[in-house]
Amino acid sequence: MEETTTNQYPKAGTAAPEQLTNRDVSKAYLRWHFANEIPHSFERYLAAALLYGMMPVLKKTLQGSGSPARRYQRQLLFFNTQLTWGGGIITGLMSSMESERAKEEYEHQPISMTDDLMYNTKAGLMGALAGIGDAIDSGTIQYIFIAIALPWAQQGSALGALFPFICFATYQAAIGLFFARQGFKMGRNATSLMASSGVQNAIEMLSILGMFMMGIIAGSYVTVNSSLKFTISGKKFVVQDILDQVLPGILPLATVMGVYLYFVKKGLKVTRALLWLTLILVVLAAVKIL
Repeated sequence: MEETTTNQYPKAGTAAPEQLTNRDVSKAYLRWHFANEIPHSFERYLAAALLYGMMPVLKKTLQGSGSPARRYQRQLLFFNTQLTWGGGIITGLMSSMESERAKEEYEHQPISMTDDLMYNTKAGLMGALAGIGDAIDSGTIQYIFIAIALPWAQQGSALGALFPFICFATYQAAIGLFFARQGFKMGRNATSLMASSGVQNAIEMLSILGMFMMGIIAGSYVTVNSSLKFTISGKKFVVQDILDQVLPGILPLATVMGVYLYFVKKGLKVTRALLWLTLILVVLAAVKIL
């Protein structure tokens, strides 16, 4: 994320940012909780839901400091994680970091809670916490509730259908609120720790691991094959077979790298990139190269 060198300080005479409370953090989490997956896009994934949750926090910590548009943009970058474990902890942590950032700006202190620090914190945590949350919540807890309710369902009782749904929904809301408050508490007591070189190195390593995972996903789900064939001196050559022997996966890699270079040169214009990619693939398919 691009970090500007100019800090947006509040104008002279404006009110100091208000201190956040557990109630504010709980409100932020519940807004994220109930907006989750509703404003979903391939460009930003769940960032709009996170921003919706964070809006009351941003407004309260930045009263009298002008337009909060820059702060909104900071929370609107790509974000994707599990509802309670990732969403809860990160919502609380972001609330604490935004509060500290507002205090630093108001008091004209050196900015330690930079835009890059906030986003790298989210990026480093969202994947790891999502894996834990999915395994525990979706892979374990919900099936415990289902197992408890199965005898009632076999007896034809409506409780067999309602019990897992109600219990799992209640559990997720409660555990998410708990994690949000813990993340907020951790952030208040560890804002200097988050800026330390050790933590930043750990977050950077997690970000690199995340990039490896994105590469694995791209290699698994992006399929591009060549249909080009030709005959020389009576011997038939199949280009895809040759590529599989010499450079397996080179066409999917070239496609992914081409899209990446487009984003680097033209910015994150996903729709336009998809249109260009579709056009190029259609033309190559029409001339029987792919």
